[in-house]
Amino acid sequence: MDQIEAQLKKIRTKLDDVPAFQKAEDVTKVPKEYIALGGGALVLFILFFGVGAGALCNIVGFVYPAFKSFEAIETQARGDDTQWLIYWVVYAFFSIIEVFVDFLLYWIPFYYPFKAAFLIWCMAPQTRGAKFLYDSFLKDFLKQNESRIDAAMDSAAKNASVIASEAVAAGADLTAAGVLAAADMSKKDDTDKKDE
Repeated sequence: MDQIEAQLKKIRTKLDDVPAFQKAEDVTKVPKEYIALGGGALVLFILFFGVGAGALCNIVGFVYPAFKSFEAIETQARGDDTQWLIYWVVYAFFSIIEVFVDFLLYWIPFYYPFKAAFLIWCMAPQTRGAKFLYDSFLKDFLKQNESRIDAAMDSAAKNASVIASEAVAAGADLTAAGVLAAADMSKKDDTDKKDE
């Protein structure tokens, strides 16, 4: 029991630096270490039992990195900019792969806890997992396929432009047809009133 109380004191000491936990403790009258542990247990429950796990993983993958990217943009140092740019490249690559194999991932037990751990490993400044993946694999892959990727992007942009112009033309045709139908209906109503 003393070991548990010692660990709770350590957690409380670390949480003393986080004003949000102090406010939560003041409002709820629940010790902040219990709030933190309860929140952690809730996150683990969501991850392991899948209820909202995809959304939670997306939050893990976006919120902290987005904030750190904002901070990196606002500082004069260049190293942190590079770290977060590499993270976003790795995250985008991972997300693209995930889209195409999503139907298989459904069958992998505990996929979301592994995904959350992977994203934390990628973003953590202590591990620099994204930089490791980028330097070990992704950089060479992207450099080898850069011209093919550029060609695919150009083709997609042209196709999107054609589709958008066709949609605008179809919309204009539909609008013109609607206006003509309304005009014909108005003329018919005027003719019917005169005949009466």
